[in-house]
Amino acid sequence: MSTPALRVVHETGPGPDLAAAEAAAADLLTALGISLDSESLRGTPGRMARAYAELFTPRPFDLTTFPNDEGYDELVLARGIPVRSVCEHHLLPFVGVAHVGYLPGDRILGLSKLARIVEHFACRPQVQERLTKQVADWLEEQLEPRGVGVVIEAEHSCMTLRGVQAVGSSTVTSTLLGTLREDARSRQEFFALTGING
Repeated sequence: MSTPALRVVHETGPGPDLAAAEAAAADLLTALGISLDSESLRGTPGRMARAYAELFTPRPFDLTTFPNDEGYDELVLARGIPVRSVCEHHLLPFVGVAHVGYLPGDRILGLSKLARIVEHFACRPQVQERLTKQVADWLEEQLEPRGVGVVIEAEHSCMTLRGVQAVGSSTVTSTLLGTLREDARSRQEFFALTGING
């Protein structure tokens, strides 16, 4: 018996009001002393509005799972999933990679969906700690695996372009659930495969 795919969409609500966002962007730039009179800057408020709307709108997808008929019980890990999000404190981007793994239970997940889940939670103003936990918690709830592990490594432009200007610094966060949290050997294997010293 097949289980229907779960359609995953962003929270419902009104879509972006691009005209209002463009007007607000123009007001912000003007308030910061940036003249919008030149040909190259005249369209910038509209481009800003469309860029942020794109950053904050994840693509819907179907969460495809399959029965684990072979009883596969070893770690499934997708490494180096690109992450792009926006820091909710300064609305500046942070970019990096996520490593997402799970120990299968009764069902296995279509591998591309691990990247889709990361994108789903990254497409909103975020903090890296919350993003890491949201991906792990959601996988645990939807897939019911024996364990879940998520590591995100990212460079935050709010740290590198302003304030301390710590160019080249990166932030690493992790969330481990189930067996990957409770069993030292499983935890060590997960971190070894992600390239993180656990």
